[in-house]
Amino acid sequence: MQDDMSISFFGAIGGFLWWLASNVFGAFYNLGYAVTHPELWLDWLSWTDTVEDKASVMRFVYYGGSVEFFFVVFTAFLVLTAFAIYSRRFMWGIVRGLEGFANTVGRIAAWAGLLMVLQQIIIVFMQRIFARPDMSFGLGIELQMDVSWFAEELKLYNAIVVCFCVTYTFVQGGHVRVDLVYAGISHRAKRVVDMVGSLLFMMPVAVLTWMYGWFFLWRHLIVPKPSASDQLDKLVMKARAMRWNVETIGFSPNGFNGYFLFKILLILFAALVFLHAIAFFYRSYLEFIEGEESEGKYLDKDTLGEGEEAYEGAH
Repeated sequence: MQDDMSISFFGAIGGFLWWLASNVFGAFYNLGYAVTHPELWLDWLSWTDTVEDKASVMRFVYYGGSVEFFFVVFTAFLVLTAFAIYSRRFMWGIVRGLEGFANTVGRIAAWAGLLMVLQQIIIVFMQRIFARPDMSFGLGIELQMDVSWFAEELKLYNAIVVCFCVTYTFVQGGHVRVDLVYAGISHRAKRVVDMVGSLLFMMPVAVLTWMYGWFFLWRHLIVPKPSASDQLDKLVMKARAMRWNVETIGFSPNGFNGYFLFKILLILFAALVFLHAIAFFYRSYLEFIEGEESEGKYLDKDTLGEGEEAYEGAH
């Protein structure tokens, strides 16, 4: 009985390793095939609404949240890491590029906070002083909606700040931290904690958010609604009955009706977090190898000015 259990256990381990290896090596073929046959999954961008285009949409939906896509990204990370370990200069270049990207996106998206404040002030004036039920914005083509529509739209600005500034805030050291042991351990031990955290927490959470968010998005864009359990052939069969059905339902009769934008932001949020998990892992590895003198190397942090150093990273 014990021997049978041992054989079963090692058989399961062997099966998993074979599945892992076959998917990793298969990722090269899948990526090459996707790049050389874009018409199979990108034809829908032509908006001709043919049966072939509808099948292309379904392939795009399937592969965006598929095991194949996961292993393409995972294998690309492994290959990139192998080159980066061989060349520290190359790894530092990746870190600086990804951190620079996070800072640029975050600094631009942060202006949405100002737009949110200005729009709220306009709403108050229009409602309390001018007693207008609607508002219009635009040059040439105006966007005219009920005041309640613009009031609910403020949540979109807030979502933009949250989703696009998450990695920027991480680079700046602005996230809230609960420190139990981190501050008291050595420099190299901290870097080990950071590397483990990026691999076991940041990346898996970003992948899970993407997997759930991807189908959550498309279930509110097309019908028949795709499911995460649908296989490719089943989705392609559904293509004949497919039509666009973009969600435009608000929480109130005249309220904001573009909630599908929040679902797109959720996908972009997951992508940004995953990319920055790579940057954080590489930075932690380099600071572990090079020692304390490399801590904060090439780090582009905002400053509040001379004499305000104590408040930096907490704003």
